[in-house]
Amino acid sequence: MAEKQQQHQDEVRFCCSICMELPKEAVTVDCGHNYCRSCIEGWWDQEKEKEKYSCPQCRETFIKRPVLKRNNMLEELVEKLKTNMQPSPPAAVVCGDLGDFVCDFCCRAEPNKATMSCLTCLASFCPAHLEPHYSVPVLRKHRLVSATVPLQEKMCTKHNKLVEVYCLTDKQLVCYLCAGDEHKGHATSSLSAQKAKVNLLASSRKEVKKRVQQREMELKKLIRAEENLKSCAESALEDCDKIFIQLISSMQKRHMEVSQLIREQENSAVAQAQALQRPLLEEISKLRRRSTELEELSRDDDYIHVIQIFQSLSSSCDSSDPSPAAAPLRSFIDVNECLSQLRDKVETVLSDSWPRISAIVSSVEFSFLPEPKTREEFLCCRRPLTLDVTSSYPYLSLTGDNLRVRPSPIPYAAHPDRFTEFPQVLCREGLSERCYWEVTGHARMLSAAVAYKDISRTSGDSRFGYNDKSWSLERTENGYTYYHNNVETNVPGPYSRRIGVYLDYKAGILCFYHVSDQMGLLLKIQTTFIQPLYPGLGLNYEWYDVGVFAQLLD
Repeated sequence: MAEKQQQHQDEVRFCCSICMELPKEAVTVDCGHNYCRSCIEGWWDQEKEKEKYSCPQCRETFIKRPVLKRNNMLEELVEKLKTNMQPSPPAAVVCGDLGDFVCDFCCRAEPNKATMSCLTCLASFCPAHLEPHYSVPVLRKHRLVSATVPLQEKMCTKHNKLVEVYCLTDKQLVCYLCAGDEHKGHATSSLSAQKAKVNLLASSRKEVKKRVQQREMELKKLIRAEENLKSCAESALEDCDKIFIQLISSMQKRHMEVSQLIREQENSAVAQAQALQRPLLEEISKLRRRSTELEELSRDDDYIHVIQIFQSLSSSCDSSDPSPAAAPLRSFIDVNECLSQLRDKVETVLSDSWPRISAIVSSVEFSFLPEPKTREEFLCCRRPLTLDVTSSYPYLSLTGDNLRVRPSPIPYAAHPDRFTEFPQVLCREGLSERCYWEVTGHARMLSAAVAYKDISRTSGDSRFGYNDKSWSLERTENGYTYYHNNVETNVPGPYSRRIGVYLDYKAGILCFYHVSDQMGLLLKIQTTFIQPLYPGLGLNYEWYDVGVFAQLLD
């Protein structure tokens, strides 16, 4: 610290009193004071008209212009002082890459890389040749910048001057000569004013970096979702193959059992038939022999002998064993009918089960798009919705392009799709994609709901949320309540006249939001939808209530 103070004192003591810097080519005047040669000669050139010369410091006058003498001792002291003052320059770097540009003062075969550019000298310097800009007081005032681009790119190609003005009209950098010539009358701005805008790059860079991180996180989530999808699909395929193999194996087993039963029944019947055939064959053979004997006897002319023999033959023809009765004709037609009925039942079960299986498989589709986060993003998911007059409760009247419903003393005509037990109504449009809509209303209870098309219209459980075919969020003055399959769930949240509903059908997501100055999540449901969903509105009121209505916001 003391050394720096001493150096500063020496610099003040030896400096030229005209330029207030260390002397350059120090000379001594006759009075003994020291100056830069150029400074004192310039001073005396101004006094030439007065025909007398003076010392700027002590004001001693001279009739004749003094002859200046070089002060070698002061020169050595100044050089020594400069050496102690100057910072050690960084090591020179040889220019190697194509993007590097060389020092303008290096004359050797392999010039050094320029590290700094001087906007006053209009040249670029390596660390070694930049040293005077650190040691020479005049050069210290020069404007140095990092040598990131060639200096020529900062020069005006027409006037070879440094560009110092930004033309707002033509949106380009120009030199001061161009500003007064080609760009005269244009709106211009200094570089310092534009620098403030350039400083915004830092904040923009942070914002871009933040967005990059967000996108990277979304990419990781998307990759994980893809991997999860592949894993789930592979597991589902394995289970599907296993189940169908079991079904096929069970059918094949039953097929073999039925075939075996038929074969056993066939063998048993054939054995019985063969057992009955043997005595019949023996008796047929015996009767044929007797027939032959009788035929021979019929040719005998001795009637006495014939009569004697005939009695014995006649008695022997009578058989005491009854002949087996012919069994009624039987077949396996009953078995075929039974198997046909089994086939029809299996096909009916498959036919009835297939739509549900197909719908469940289709609903497993992954929604790879990111969920909306701001109300503007939610509003991008809106689509036109209209209330269906054929489903409206008889004493609810639709107005405002079928977007608004209010109580009415005049009932609608009967219709198969009309809700008859509760004041509620469905929309015409069935949803199977992403959709967002908002509802508002004034009533003792306002319900924002979604339901399947086949929800009951006339039963006691047809109210939104009181069955397994609808989901409903009810708003009252006491708060919010969620209903599904007749299960009640209290939902905390601030009271809001407007309720937002977001549906991602394929992802199985249903969300309810309170919407005012800010948008906040009330409830998120994750499930599987097997049919298109129809938005619905429900009300609860008394006949004497005033201003009751519910509305879809356009």
